[in-house]
Amino acid sequence: MAAFEGLTSRLQNVFGKLRGKGKVSEDDVNEAMREVRLALLEADVNFKVVKDFIAKVKERAIGQEVMKSFTPGMVVVDIVNKEMTELMGGTQSKLAKASKPPTVIMMAGLQGAGKTTTSGKLARLLQKSNHKPLLVAGDIYRPAAIKQLQVLGEQIKVPVFSLGDKTSPVEIARQAMQQAKENGNDYVIIDTAGRLHIDEALMEELKQIHEVTKPDEVLLVVDAMTGQDAVNVAQSFHEQLELTGVVLTKLDGDTRGGAALSVKAVTGRPIKFAAMGEKIDALEPFHPDRMASRILGMGDMLSLIEKAQSGIDADKAAEMERKMRNAEFTFEDFLDQMAQVRKLGPLDQIFDMLPGMGKMKGMKDIKVDEKQVNRVEAIVRSMTIEEKQKPELLNHSRRKRIAAGSGTSIAEVNRLIKQFDEMRKMMKQFSSMMGPKGPKGGMKGLKGMLGKGKFPFG
Repeated sequence: MAAFEGLTSRLQNVFGKLRGKGKVSEDDVNEAMREVRLALLEADVNFKVVKDFIAKVKERAIGQEVMKSFTPGMVVVDIVNKEMTELMGGTQSKLAKASKPPTVIMMAGLQGAGKTTTSGKLARLLQKSNHKPLLVAGDIYRPAAIKQLQVLGEQIKVPVFSLGDKTSPVEIARQAMQQAKENGNDYVIIDTAGRLHIDEALMEELKQIHEVTKPDEVLLVVDAMTGQDAVNVAQSFHEQLELTGVVLTKLDGDTRGGAALSVKAVTGRPIKFAAMGEKIDALEPFHPDRMASRILGMGDMLSLIEKAQSGIDADKAAEMERKMRNAEFTFEDFLDQMAQVRKLGPLDQIFDMLPGMGKMKGMKDIKVDEKQVNRVEAIVRSMTIEEKQKPELLNHSRRKRIAAGSGTSIAEVNRLIKQFDEMRKMMKQFSSMMGPKGPKGGMKGLKGMLGKGKFPFG
């Protein structure tokens, strides 16, 4: 995860030194904490937050539990992990739900933080859990904000309530509530106006919308790339509006990530969601424990497995597994499998979730070349149905035709076919080792292939 790359590698160096020691003295802990402190400040974490964090870790690390442990270095890492999890809120904070629908969510934030897009992403997330959200276009000042929300609504088939840009946002919110009740929408997401900076008029308008709609959630959308500024903005909004939670956007950008670590401590309000990309599905519930684990370079297997479970069709996986076992795997299946893996999101983001990826030499700079993946797909799509099903038919003249049809070279086509043959052989061995049939076996097969790095990506 790019947001914490610098912080992660610095912390791993600190912990690497500690792990090598059989005994850890108070000086060792102090030395390590000095480096952790610098690393956090460099990642743009709020100064006071860093001070308190280091004090808490020190107190526990110099306590009995470390000195008596057989693996003191590991215990210190564990303490840092636990304290970092606490710092970001401890446990996952779920969306509030009104006792009587609709549940009203008011989105607030400065201009450019990604409020409108996030409103659409949140509607999509709710829709996936069988809710019926209504999006409300309450930003009448920014040109094209209403249009943007309507386009997003159309894209995910969620209704958008708008009265154009001549009616006051307070009136829009009032009528939207009425419509939600009449149409049985159980969530109302109000996209409000932002400004380039906080001003009285903005706050006054938000307070009035708040009064009319009595929201169950006031979510502040914060751009993680702005670091300390983001935390100050959160603080000001909270003083005036009483936030219930924060959504961090652009966490996949190459930022220092300090906002994620400071915002809960400064406002007392939990981070409820994090946006990890541009796609409409790229909004995830925020899990402090998993985020701490990622920051410390321990990977985030739980999120990866959840992604896989929601993105991969179990029946298809079971069928794939059967084909792999019997070496009936064809180029058609290969395309299918590629599509399923790509549904999980950009491949380098998936690699980021694997533990230890940052530490493996050369792995840090693995940038999965999506163009290369596209080329592989183009080659396979240039084959006839018969060729896809029986790769042994691919003689020289057919390969020449496929290269021309896919805009690639014969060498690339040959390489892919060779890798495909190897993969088939490997799968046969792999699936005979896998044992249990059924969807779980298929999932394991897929993970195994990803793990062995034999997916023809290069």
